[in-house]
Amino acid sequence: MTTSATNYSPPLIYGCMMIGGAFDAAPLDDAQRKRGRAAIEAALECGLSFFDHADFYCYGKSETSFGEFLRDHASERDRFVVQSKCGIILPDQPEKGLPGRFDLSYHHIMGAVEGSLRRLQTDYLDVLLLHRPDPLVEPEEVARAFDELHRTGRVRSFGVSNHSAAQIDLLQAYIDHPLRFNQIEYNPLHTVLHDAAIHANMRRPEYGNPGEGLIEYCRLHDIQLQAWAPLAKGLLTGKAESTEVEPRVKRAAGYVAKLASELGASREAVVIAWILRHPARIQPVIGTTNPDRLRAACDGRRLKFSREEWYQLYTIALGHRVP
Repeated sequence: MTTSATNYSPPLIYGCMMIGGAFDAAPLDDAQRKRGRAAIEAALECGLSFFDHADFYCYGKSETSFGEFLRDHASERDRFVVQSKCGIILPDQPEKGLPGRFDLSYHHIMGAVEGSLRRLQTDYLDVLLLHRPDPLVEPEEVARAFDELHRTGRVRSFGVSNHSAAQIDLLQAYIDHPLRFNQIEYNPLHTVLHDAAIHANMRRPEYGNPGEGLIEYCRLHDIQLQAWAPLAKGLLTGKAESTEVEPRVKRAAGYVAKLASELGASREAVVIAWILRHPARIQPVIGTTNPDRLRAACDGRRLKFSREEWYQLYTIALGHRVP
């Protein structure tokens, strides 16, 4: 796999959410720095060069941790694709009592990018994503921010996260720069975005019609899909054995374990391979800070799911048969 920063479509992305140690405002300590650096180094050993961030991850400490790595590898900056997201404001920020909220205003986007660049110790982001849809968004303000960020070289490419087809269309009607990415939750236990592909026109309530054809929309419009929480927060790779979960999750975890045994692979590799089997070429964003678990997940690149195996895990995790 090439490590050129022009390659924005590698099979896997490393998610840097937890390399900042903890989701609190306490400063990074030496132990947290060491764990974060070990996770980054493991990602590089696995051939990953695309790194995903957000401005609020660990209250900015995740970007700070990665920035220290970039500082030490300044001459190699072009090897890495650095992506960050903005738009989420945590509760009690900047004053106690304020609600958690979304902000895609011009001033917030510009300030958020400046903060990310400072923490990451870089002059530019390869990719900026709008983290969540903002009901109060003014597309003209987003367009103004994107124009200025691109013109000044601070951001090279743009995208969104957790946005619907209609929300993307609204933004794109005002923005001159193509929205090239959409990061969505996707794993065998969270498939609502393609359930609609087989559930359309079904009366039975368990089929429903929860999706909006978003995967198809992104494929038609050349928007690269990225998958956050691809390992389902561990529920398919061991956590279900010690956690009370619904029956379908237990059965899905059991099938993943069975496949892993048959294929001589880890359960993490099986789950990642299932995602990679989808023809949309969805990019899993792997966020573990455990180097061994990261290596296990990356091993999914060598596995090939048959159509039957893919549907078997899909329907078990879904909890019912297809129509």
